Amino acid sequence: MTQRVAGLSVRAAVAAGSGAMLYVSFPPRHLWILAPAAVAVLMLTLRGRSIRSAAAYGYLAGLGFFLPLLPWVGAFVGAVPWLALAAFEAFAFALFGALATVVGRLPGAPLWLACAWVTVEAIRSRVPFGGFPWGRVAFGQPDGPLLPLAAIAGAPGLSFAVVLLGATAASAVLAVVAIQPRALVAPAVTAVVVGVAVWIMTPPATPDPAEKSVTVALIQGNVPRLGLDFNSQRRAVLDNHVQRTLELAEDIRAAKTPQPDVVIWPENSSDIDPFTNPDAAQQISRAARTIGVPILVGAVLAQDNGTSRNTLVVWDPVSGPGQEHDKRQLVPFGEYLPLRGLVTTLSSYADQAGNFVPGSGNGLVNLGGVSTAVATCYEVAFDDLVTESVRAGAQLITVPTNNATFGRTEMTYQQLAMSRVRAVEHNRTAVIAATSGVSAVIAPDGTVQQQTALFTPDVLVAQVPLQTNTTIATKIGPTGEVVCLIVLLAAVAAATWQSRPRRRV
Repeated sequence: MTQRVAGLSVRAAVAAGSGAMLYVSFPPRHLWILAPAAVAVLMLTLRGRSIRSAAAYGYLAGLGFFLPLLPWVGAFVGAVPWLALAAFEAFAFALFGALATVVGRLPGAPLWLACAWVTVEAIRSRVPFGGFPWGRVAFGQPDGPLLPLAAIAGAPGLSFAVVLLGATAASAVLAVVAIQPRALVAPAVTAVVVGVAVWIMTPPATPDPAEKSVTVALIQGNVPRLGLDFNSQRRAVLDNHVQRTLELAEDIRAAKTPQPDVVIWPENSSDIDPFTNPDAAQQISRAARTIGVPILVGAVLAQDNGTSRNTLVVWDPVSGPGQEHDKRQLVPFGEYLPLRGLVTTLSSYADQAGNFVPGSGNGLVNLGGVSTAVATCYEVAFDDLVTESVRAGAQLITVPTNNATFGRTEMTYQQLAMSRVRAVEHNRTAVIAATSGVSAVIAPDGTVQQQTALFTPDVLVAQVPLQTNTTIATKIGPTGEVVCLIVLLAAVAAATWQSRPRRRV
């Protein structure tokens, strides 16, 4: 009995450790290689387990991953929201564990396991309440050699390749332990195929020149103080962004900085509604006139029914406010409260949630003649939103964001990693404008060309290429996830048929 308990304890610790190893592979660290290693450890832990046991070990792996990944959720509101979200998201790993023990018995198991992982990521990226894609394996790979695969099959394809290699490594370990040299052929072939695919997709040292380029200025005005009282600092934040823009204009006149074609302010750079507060409108107009080019302004617009819109407004130096983009994917329990009546009675944290309403459209704005995709903060985590904008003609991806409410946590660097994956996925320059950092300029190959520090006022000016070609990933969209789902269902059916009791004749 003692030996059995010890064995269970060791397996439980190893399962949780595999999740922790996967977490360590994520930015701001550059240990991408730990991701396939973590997958391999998890696969070996799940091997031979019952469905119930595999689900339990999978859940422990999920806790080992999400608990250290998501503390930023409770940075200024306490541990309860963070722990609750981590505990809920860990069920995705439990589902994978159950699927893995079913399809892992079939020949070619690494392929079916990779399909299972992608399918589970697809599910949790969509449900409930619009999904929570944070922590997808692909988003931990911006520094790894597999990143070019994102241009073929997007973030799902990148996750697929990482998990396939991890599952293949587990198969290789089992083959070595069992002294079965022939069983090493399949892992070797898999590694070669993935390597060739990466080699083919890796961009040349001298990329093809873009048809056009544009000079972009990113304004990071900073906030007076950290934390949720950011909302009580609204005027100071607006003034900071106006002042940084005026200083940029002075540098341009002094020939210290090139003249930008467009200027991008972050999400929430004007939490004072400029359409109902003339002084805020005057300040923004002053900045636009002084810099002489359109500014993309992040504003909160109040509605008559008590709701608000998280909006990016194109502010022209001559005609003033013009085209708008309302944030389409809102943060549940943050920007809005699902099941408001029920949740309000259950939690004291409910009153801190906003009452925003989502926008519609394709996320595309015309910014100074540049077709620009706007992925506001949380939106960059969602495949379909950015894909829709690029399909609609976006030549540039902008990520206006407000990370001030999450303090000095890893959240900012996790978001930066997502933006790098998006740049490669769609072969577009991606620029991040953040209230308090990290703002960044990301080349189409995922390279970070410029980057600011946290909680400092700063300005980035860069000439960036405007691409018009379309990657395979942009064209196929979620097709890879659909294929993985179909393959997984077929594998589950085959495994079920294979394990059915045989009648004696």
